[in-house]
Amino acid sequence: MGDIVCKFGGSSLADEDQIRKAIEIVEARSERRFVVPSAPGKRDDGDTKVTDLLYLCHELARQKVDIAEPFSYLKRRFLGITEALGLDLDMKGLLDQLRVDIEQGASTDYVASRGEHLNGRILAAALRAKFVEPAEVIRFGRSGTLDPDSYDVIARKLSGSGRFVIPGFYGAEADGEIKTFSRGGSDITGAVVARAISADVYENWTDVSGMLMADPRVVSDAKPVTEITYREIRELAYMGASVFHDEAMFPVREAGIPVNIRNTNCPDDAGTMILPERDMSKQALAGVAGRANFSMLFIEKALMNQTKGFGRRVLDVIAEQDISYEHSPSGIDTMSVIISDDELGGKGPELVSKIEQVLQPDRVTLLPGLALIATVGEGMSHRIGIAARLFAALADAEVNVRVIDQGASEINIIVGVEAADFERAVQAIYRAFEDES
Repeated sequence: MGDIVCKFGGSSLADEDQIRKAIEIVEARSERRFVVPSAPGKRDDGDTKVTDLLYLCHELARQKVDIAEPFSYLKRRFLGITEALGLDLDMKGLLDQLRVDIEQGASTDYVASRGEHLNGRILAAALRAKFVEPAEVIRFGRSGTLDPDSYDVIARKLSGSGRFVIPGFYGAEADGEIKTFSRGGSDITGAVVARAISADVYENWTDVSGMLMADPRVVSDAKPVTEITYREIRELAYMGASVFHDEAMFPVREAGIPVNIRNTNCPDDAGTMILPERDMSKQALAGVAGRANFSMLFIEKALMNQTKGFGRRVLDVIAEQDISYEHSPSGIDTMSVIISDDELGGKGPELVSKIEQVLQPDRVTLLPGLALIATVGEGMSHRIGIAARLFAALADAEVNVRVIDQGASEINIIVGVEAADFERAVQAIYRAFEDES
């Protein structure tokens, strides 16, 4: 087997005991040569993430308030880890310099990135690996997106024998200024490194043994997903499944590199493999996921289908209100536009008024309290009766379906239900298909 990139999340590196587990995992296989650490996460429910402490220190310094208390807490955590692991690392010097940087007005991104940076120093020392500064190899273009030249730079920097540690979450702009990824930063760094070195596998180590077919808070006995495709996880992530950040898929997806989601606390568990394609005969469905807090703009107008450009004008009005939409199912004389409540904000009344003014519909109503549920699986297009089974399950559970939306690819079926019926609907759909998993 070829090289493996290992990314460890914050919960996997929260303290010295967790870091020891990560070290054992890396050293268990010689192919695990490239390690991407996050900043230390929460040790328990009452704890604070290191990155949150750094943001707090930065904000206090910006307001000219003494950062002694939160920084002292931060310092104790890193010194405690370094001492417990017996590392030959001047962590005190690194922390003292960081405090000076914060108090002298270092940028938000620079300060936020220091949790990953310091954890990277710790892991490099513990693994006797080469530390690679992300600001030297991961560059952002003018648009704020990754500069594709980064892949060649990373490949050159990570060439040679031995192990390498490259912290997650950040890189630098063309002028060298530290810049963080917007979301899912360490996951993205891991994927970028995996693509740059043409890894055989990108292992994403976290605190769960891969994905489940449904949210365990809704379906307590949801079964694990052993294999899932890039397309399927993209759909599930969009609808709320959060094990692996969807933006981190693009670098590895383009290169066809499998992603293995693993559990640092249960390293023998196989986890979930994210693949370019999978055997659909084993399991038609990949999972069920959903979100509440949507509203539906319902528009009715006689002979709508004969009015050229009607739908375009509706979407133009929505765009002019600086609102993005999720779905737009339509009929002959009706059109619905589904919008998340976060996106809608307080613009609902103004949006309805503008629709009435511009399009003069027979009726326009904004209906709140909607939840969307996606039943996802590339194998659905090859199975007869999937939709019938889904809607029969919802009928048996006495769930009224308000919206149905299915793309031509048949990778998913989205239904909209009353928010009060959300959990019951997810449970009913899951039970209808669990025997195939």
